[in-house]
Amino acid sequence: MNPVHKKFSRRARVATGGAVLAVVALAGFGAVSANASAPAAKPATATSANAPARATTTSTHLTIDAATKAAQAALDAAEKENQRVTVAVVDRNGNTVVTLRGDGAGPQSYESAERKAYTAVSWNAPTSQLAERLEQAPNLKDIRGTLFLAGGVPVTAGNAPIAGIGVAGAPSGALDEKFAQAGANSVAR
Repeated sequence: MNPVHKKFSRRARVATGGAVLAVVALAGFGAVSANASAPAAKPATATSANAPARATTTSTHLTIDAATKAAQAALDAAEKENQRVTVAVVDRNGNTVVTLRGDGAGPQSYESAERKAYTAVSWNAPTSQLAERLEQAPNLKDIRGTLFLAGGVPVTAGNAPIAGIGVAGAPSGALDEKFAQAGANSVAR
């Protein structure tokens, strides 16, 4: 047995051990208290990174005025022929900018017009041409958000697509596309 243990009674050893534990606990509490009262360290501040020109690109989009004008021109063309349609204009990224639902247009026409516009801008081609391509690549129709039916036309600037106009609700895709083309033509004026 350890010679120190022989000199102290069991009670003395327990009391000494308790005192040592109390001192260690108080020392730990003091360190925590000192940290709590010390001024907080400043968090790292985030800064923006300035991207060089070679790391960026600029894209062209229709203004809201031009998109509204195009949608209204397409709707007016349809109304002249007593057709009840919905017209959608999407930007280069496929986001809807304007949708006009004509009086009496069917409930399915809203989504169809948006999907035709999205499809036209995505492939920079009228959807009637894209529908023909399905014969060679039938899995194209499985791409989410697309609709390969006539009625969508792209709007371009410098041969790059900047918007899509989709029309749905007329009794034929040829009519839908005729009205969408009237909308696209209004942008050029």
